Amino acid sequence: MDKVSTVETHGHAHGHAHDHAHEELGFWRKYVFSQDHKVIGIQYAVTALLFLLFGFGLMMLMRWQLAYPGKPIPFIGSLFSAANAPGGIMLPEFYNQLGAMHGTIMVFLGVVPLAVGGFGNFVMPLQIGAPDMAFPKLNMMSYWVYFVGGVVMLASFFMPNGAARSGWTSYPPLSIVELGGQTYWLIGMVFLITSSLLGSVNFIVTIVQLRAKGLSWMRLPFFVWAQLVTAFLLLLAFPPLEAAGVLQLMDRLAGTSFFMPSGLVVGGQQVNVAGGGNPLLWQHLFWFLAHPEVYVLILPAMGIVSEIIANNTRKPLWGYRALVYSIVFLGFMSFIVWAHHMFMTGMGTVMNSFFQVTTMIISIPSVVILTALLLSLWGASIRFTTPMLFALAFLPMFGIGGLTGLPLGLAPPDIHLHDTYYVIGHFHYVVAPGTIFALFAGIYYWFPKATGRRMNDLLGKIHFWGSFVCINIVFMPMFIQGLAGMNRRMYDGGAQYAHNAGLPLQLHIWIGMAAWTLGLFQIPFIFNFFWSIWKGKPVSDNPWDATTLEWSAPSPPGHGNFLTEPIVYRGPYEYSVPGAAKDFTPQFEPERA
Repeated sequence: MDKVSTVETHGHAHGHAHDHAHEELGFWRKYVFSQDHKVIGIQYAVTALLFLLFGFGLMMLMRWQLAYPGKPIPFIGSLFSAANAPGGIMLPEFYNQLGAMHGTIMVFLGVVPLAVGGFGNFVMPLQIGAPDMAFPKLNMMSYWVYFVGGVVMLASFFMPNGAARSGWTSYPPLSIVELGGQTYWLIGMVFLITSSLLGSVNFIVTIVQLRAKGLSWMRLPFFVWAQLVTAFLLLLAFPPLEAAGVLQLMDRLAGTSFFMPSGLVVGGQQVNVAGGGNPLLWQHLFWFLAHPEVYVLILPAMGIVSEIIANNTRKPLWGYRALVYSIVFLGFMSFIVWAHHMFMTGMGTVMNSFFQVTTMIISIPSVVILTALLLSLWGASIRFTTPMLFALAFLPMFGIGGLTGLPLGLAPPDIHLHDTYYVIGHFHYVVAPGTIFALFAGIYYWFPKATGRRMNDLLGKIHFWGSFVCINIVFMPMFIQGLAGMNRRMYDGGAQYAHNAGLPLQLHIWIGMAAWTLGLFQIPFIFNFFWSIWKGKPVSDNPWDATTLEWSAPSPPGHGNFLTEPIVYRGPYEYSVPGAAKDFTPQFEPERA
């Protein structure tokens, strides 16, 4: 049977015909406004990596200001306008812009689009044996809405008053009265949220409706489960923030007072609004999204790490069902812990107690997942490939991030630690050496499937070890600074406060040096990524000897993904089966008599 007719048969089998399978697409429809989930996944991934690089650049500028406050920025200081950095010396307002935009770009334009839009789009349909996503046009639209949102966000840097500077959390009333690019931030967020909603609907329908024959729920790869739960989080948690963003826009542009309280005095003048608004309402709406958002970051990372650990230990995942139940429970619980970000707002002891208890409960499934992945290593013949190094590093890094979060989930210690560098250390251990290491692992692991070539192993290991050492020197000292009481968001690192003198301030210099060195260690990755696309070592369809369905497709997969309709015969991680001829038995290989 020729490839085209196979694709069409496959499409009809899923109630999803690709009528244009035979037609040759032009450049614009093939690579720019593509409806192919693989091209859209690559578009998401490359765009998100560029945003991550830009957001990382903002952080390196902030680190210079913290390490050497009042000194001109070297090399590029003269490029900034007098309104931001006269004579190359950073002003507090510019520091606040960098802080707000660094957080926004890394989370909403970098990690989530890479984890969900990039890996989810490219890998998930292949792993369930689907010819494409359920709604290809919706998929294309989700990317372009995301792209427009990102452009609007970055455009705010070129506005007369600069970019948003109310923190990535955009708390009113400051975010409503400040003159910077907050309006652009809000419009950009509405675009980004819309993109996530379009994508999440598509993911849920695709996973429910387009699974290959024989692929029951308990035969799904753990990565697919992670993407399914993540899609539900996006679908249910993002609308409150979208509504809040529109309300804040109304407060800024139309004179309403959803979040503006009565009698507010700004610059010696009482603000002339109707009043009656409540700034705390924004915090509730924001954190109702932003806590599930943490799991939107971490769940795809757990899925990627699980695939790589199973493959490189040559063993089934330990406790597959426990992992699945944990990830579903984690998703459900993530909706009822949001106010542990708000212990300082005076909710009262009853509400504090409720959110303390739910925060302790949500740590249980995370521990189950981490324990299951660690037990999967027990007695294994581990292959220390580049993806495996990043996946192994994820485990202790996420562990440190999780454990340091427990004191923040309890009201008494949180009163001391709230808004200090301790919080930055905790959150970044989850997201930077945690999630981003998992994403690097995924890039090295699935790169052969996307390109038909393998990334250079030596460059990959240089990238890993350099990043691993530097990133710990960046974030570990922040726990010391936070416990000493150093506040975050200080443009001089807190030098004006006596309690920060000595050790906590000195640590800024070490953190800065580690951060800039970390930037240098990303150069081997960037070179390796682009060089390997054309010059990497060609590989077979299944270079890692893996068992899941995506490795039965050609590398790179063509239109419709599979040459023949895939059928699933067994679970996803049949490694080292006793009596088998080889140490892996793919899902797509029929039983032998």
